[in-house]
Amino acid sequence: MSWTEIVIEIARDHAEALSEALMDVGALSVSVEDADEGTDAEKPLFGEPGMEPTEAAWDHSRVVALTDEDDDQAVIVAAAAGQIGLATLPKFTTRKVEEQDWVRLTQSQFAPIHIGKNIWVVPSWHEAPDANGLILELDPGLAFGTGSHPTTRLCMEWLEANPAPGKTVLDYGCGSGILAMVAKKVGAGEVVGVDIDPQAIESAADNAQRNKCEIAYFLPDTFAQSQHAAQRFDIVVANILSSPLKLMAPMLSGRVADGGALILSGVLARQAEEVAAAYAPFIKLGVWAEQDGWVALHGRLGSDVVPAAR
Repeated sequence: MSWTEIVIEIARDHAEALSEALMDVGALSVSVEDADEGTDAEKPLFGEPGMEPTEAAWDHSRVVALTDEDDDQAVIVAAAAGQIGLATLPKFTTRKVEEQDWVRLTQSQFAPIHIGKNIWVVPSWHEAPDANGLILELDPGLAFGTGSHPTTRLCMEWLEANPAPGKTVLDYGCGSGILAMVAKKVGAGEVVGVDIDPQAIESAADNAQRNKCEIAYFLPDTFAQSQHAAQRFDIVVANILSSPLKLMAPMLSGRVADGGALILSGVLARQAEEVAAAYAPFIKLGVWAEQDGWVALHGRLGSDVVPAAR
């Protein structure tokens, strides 16, 4: 079986409405892309918690609709344009989509990832390249954190470089649970993960079970009502984004035990100073390492010395 994609380049004002109209008149699926992707005019959309973009569209948007091969694509476009009141029919092109083994194709895009000195993140359909390494079996999913993003890698490398035998660890904003699992595998005792997304909590718990890691995961409300409500941890790691990290400075700092370490990532190099300034009343932070324009900040509670970069 084959399908046909309709590709329409259109102004931002009409992208969302046209997408909905295309679905109404028979498209199987619709996506919106940046028509300037790969050029100097490309504009990434970032959705930090509480600051999500109001619409997933760009000034110069590309709407891509998947249709059955036997459909009349011109009729579909005309019907959608008429439904939203466009004065003129938008120009469009079509491209054929052949049937493929989509599962195999998707899997081929995810190979084992080597991180730090000895960590391997291995999808379930691959063999671990080094059976003696620190192996995390982890499939790409809906929760953030597979080891491919620099912010995740930086935190994983810090945890590997600072093993925590018997220590307590809090992974705040745990996503897939990958950082909590690394902490557990480098010797941590009690490890706790927290995330605002129920789907992330479910994914993290499944990943922990698959990797034989005993980790407790909580939503913020249940965390606040658990036995950990007032607990301070030897290591607190948070890989989120700069805006929420700054807002959470008193809370995250308050979770660090005396002499304990705080590690933050999800911070661009140009944001490092302002994030460190937000934490300065509580804990002195410095850049531990930088990768592809992202940094990891770290510091120890009770130390007046700003840690030097790696």
